[in-house]
Amino acid sequence: MKKLLIAFMFACVSQFVYSQEQPSREEVLQVIEKSGAGGQMSAAKKQILPMIPQDKQAAFIIEFDAFLKKANEKTVDIYIKEYTKEDVKAMLAFYNSPVGKKMTEKAEMIATQSQEAMAGLQAEIQAMMMKYMQ
Repeated sequence: MKKLLIAFMFACVSQFVYSQEQPSREEVLQVIEKSGAGGQMSAAKKQILPMIPQDKQAAFIIEFDAFLKKANEKTVDIYIKEYTKEDVKAMLAFYNSPVGKKMTEKAEMIATQSQEAMAGLQAEIQAMMMKYMQ
């Protein structure tokens, strides 16, 4: 009887785990691209690029884009571990909606403005840190 009960429990757990189908890498990459993460990285690249000498900028862009691809692959692994196929489908449905498309479209501009706003608060943050570190 014990063996039958254990076998039944194993079958139930296996069925639950199997029903939590993982999303494909392609679907997850679409979510990452549509989420606006690329816009944030593009804003960061634009902020860094002027600090690079002109004659090295092309090489920097190639290396930065390769790094971004590697970072996206690691993010895909995390999404696949944390989200089900149904979760990713729901995310894609949102990002394909008018509001989702607007978020993607404005991501770079919002990232740029947020970075500028935070730079303006940097002195205040440093003063707060110093107050509590003493």
